[in-house]
Amino acid sequence: MIRDKSTRKPAKDAPEKGAPKKDAAKKAAPVKAAKGAAVKAPAGRQGAIIAVASPTFRRERALIKRGIWPVAGCDEAGRGPLAGPVVAAAVILDPDRIPRGIDDSKRLTAEERERLFDKICATAQVSVAVASRSRIDRDNILRASLWALKRAVVALPDAPRHVFVDGRDRLDTACDCEAVIGGDGIVLSIAAASIIAKVTRDRLMCALAQDCPGYGFEQHKGYAVPEHLDALDRLGPTIHHRSFFAPVAAARAKHMPWTVEPVRDLFAVTEVEMQLEASVEIDASAGL
Repeated sequence: MIRDKSTRKPAKDAPEKGAPKKDAAKKAAPVKAAKGAAVKAPAGRQGAIIAVASPTFRRERALIKRGIWPVAGCDEAGRGPLAGPVVAAAVILDPDRIPRGIDDSKRLTAEERERLFDKICATAQVSVAVASRSRIDRDNILRASLWALKRAVVALPDAPRHVFVDGRDRLDTACDCEAVIGGDGIVLSIAAASIIAKVTRDRLMCALAQDCPGYGFEQHKGYAVPEHLDALDRLGPTIHHRSFFAPVAAARAKHMPWTVEPVRDLFAVTEVEMQLEASVEIDASAGL
């Protein structure tokens, strides 16, 4: 039996006869822009804009509604560089005078950070603490950073009743302390502190550049960029370089080998030690 093909039902979602064909590949729907900084779209999403939300004052305001005030945010700048200090800042924003445009310092240009630095200092309570290169060498970078953050909180004009700190490590403060991973992009007080810390440290590194010409501190602020590594290899480390960071230690071994202490082989046995062990065995056998 031969069936008439014209009586067959069309496939589901099949276009009607005469209707224009749809593109085989659907165009990516544009992503709505939201308040915040825009970042590049991933591969395959050309033309799309992905919005990154700006930090908010929501957490601070929730504490205020519970009668908890002042609330501070703190952050540091300079954990990664090979030279210079770590700078920590703590900020208590005035809820009625919050400058517009505060964001994670890494999302802002140098000009925007400088402008916001002045506005934050004019409207909020601000304190700064510095952990020197010698403290970093003595305590390690993490402990030096936490020490500076705590000192910045203690130095605030009004003692806070709650502190937000960027990162995973809480501070040993007299009040409650809440660690927020990625806090400089979430909590407005932390973002404000990140701006204060970054601008302060950048200014310090520009001052160090005048004391140590040739290293380019005014450009890279002490970070391990190729220009800095090349200067380290050519000129050797300065007094401002962190001694135990690997590139600095390698440059010191090249330019000042007499300052590098030899590492003792724990498994090596000296002739004197062998003689002492032998004498102990003889004495022990004589006693038997």
